[in-house]
Amino acid sequence: MTSATSAASSTTRRVLRAAGATTVAAALAMGAASCASDGNDGQDGTIRVGASPGPYSELFREGVAPILEDEGYEVTFDDFSELQQADIALQEGSVDLNVDQHTAYMENFNSESGADLAAITPIPTVPAGLYSSRHDSLDAIADGQSVSIPEDPSNASRAYRILAQAGWLTFADDADETNLTGADITDNPHDLDIRTLDSGLISRALDDVDWAVIPGSMSYAAGVDPDLQLLQEELLPDLELVAVVRGEDTDTDWADAVVEAYRSDEFADYLDGRGEGDYWYVPEALR
Repeated sequence: MTSATSAASSTTRRVLRAAGATTVAAALAMGAASCASDGNDGQDGTIRVGASPGPYSELFREGVAPILEDEGYEVTFDDFSELQQADIALQEGSVDLNVDQHTAYMENFNSESGADLAAITPIPTVPAGLYSSRHDSLDAIADGQSVSIPEDPSNASRAYRILAQAGWLTFADDADETNLTGADITDNPHDLDIRTLDSGLISRALDDVDWAVIPGSMSYAAGVDPDLQLLQEELLPDLELVAVVRGEDTDTDWADAVVEAYRSDEFADYLDGRGEGDYWYVPEALR
C-alpha cells in the first residue's frame, strides 16, 4: 500500500469510526447467518443493486441497467439512505452490487468491519471543483477574497488540495496531501478568507463568496452550471469511484457483464448524450 493510500485510508477510517464501526461489525455478524440462505449466486439472472443517494446510482439505473436487461438480466434496486448501510447489505448478501464509493472508503469498510468487498471496475466520477459566479477566470484572484470550502475533514482536505492546485495556497512539505487541514498552510499570499460550510449548502451560497469548492456529487445534485467551474480537482487514484461486489463474486458471469456494460459503446453514447461532460471524469479503462 502506498503512503497516499495509507493516508486516505486513515481519513476514511475516522469517518467510519464516527459513524459507528462497532455497529457495522455487529450488523454484519447478525447478517452472516442469513447470507448463506439469502445470497444470490447469479444463477437466477437477477442483479440486486444497493443504491445510495447521489449521481452514481442514477447513472447505473439509466445507463447501465438497460444494457444488462437487454442481455437478459433482471436488475433490481434496494435504496439506502447511507452508503454504510448499503455496504452492510452487500456484505450480508442481501444485495449484490454498489456503485457509490471510492476505493479508500471500500478498503476501510473492509478493515473496520472484517468485510470482503472488492472493486471490479472503475466508473465515471464527478470530481470536486472550484467554482465562481462572480469571476470568470482564476486570474481574477485578489487579496482578501472569500472562499467557501466543505467543513467535513475529508472534503475539506480535497478543497485545500484544489486551492494548492490553483497556486493560491502552499502547504508544509511533510503535510499529508490526503488529509490537509488549515494548520498545514505555510503560505496564503492573497490572505484568502477561507470559510467552512456544510457541503450541501455551498452551492446555494455561491453568490455570497468570490470562490467556492464544491464536492462533485453536491454540485451535480444541485445542478450547478458547469460553466461556473474554473478548475477541477486532480483525482487521487483512491478517490476514483468503483463498482463493488463481494470478493467471492468478482469472477461471476454477472459481474463480468457489469464490467462490460460500463465499458461498452452503448454506455459511452449514453454518457455523451447527457450533455454533462464537464461534470464527469471518465477513467482510462472506460475510454
